[in-house]
Amino acid sequence: MKNIDFMKRAIELSIQNIKNNGGPFGCIIVKENKIIAEGVNRVTFNNDPTAHAEIIAIRNACKKLNTFNLEKCELYTSCEPCPMCLSAIYWSHIDKIYYGNSRLDASKIGFDDDFIYNELNKDLSSRKIQMKQISQKEAKKAFLDWDKKIDKVEY
Repeated sequence: MKNIDFMKRAIELSIQNIKNNGGPFGCIIVKENKIIAEGVNRVTFNNDPTAHAEIIAIRNACKKLNTFNLEKCELYTSCEPCPMCLSAIYWSHIDKIYYGNSRLDASKIGFDDDFIYNELNKDLSSRKIQMKQISQKEAKKAFLDWDKKIDKVEY
């Protein structure tokens, strides 16, 4: 299959998902030119704000491959990933992202992606959601313990 065929599948999933009470987003993950996982947006259906198509596809791929590391995989998504999904893509070590619609296209139909991208560029004190660091000294214990752990699995 070619890149365009994989993208067509992601787009097809996004269109089908609207008919299944989901959002207009679809995603597939490909390894060695084969689709290994798919995902569609189930945020409102599952009452789960993290149930984006990319997150669902990553979870399915990791389960299928029995690993948290998706190196040598490519992700095809019907829309540019939101900041949460982009972070998950980085954490999972996917090699390449192909997307259809942009975050500005998503913004035009009421999705927050572009707003969140803009929030991330702001100083912490200027963001919509207030953030305040507390109990750093107590919290550091976990990091110190992790740093000393000899048999840790790094990710």
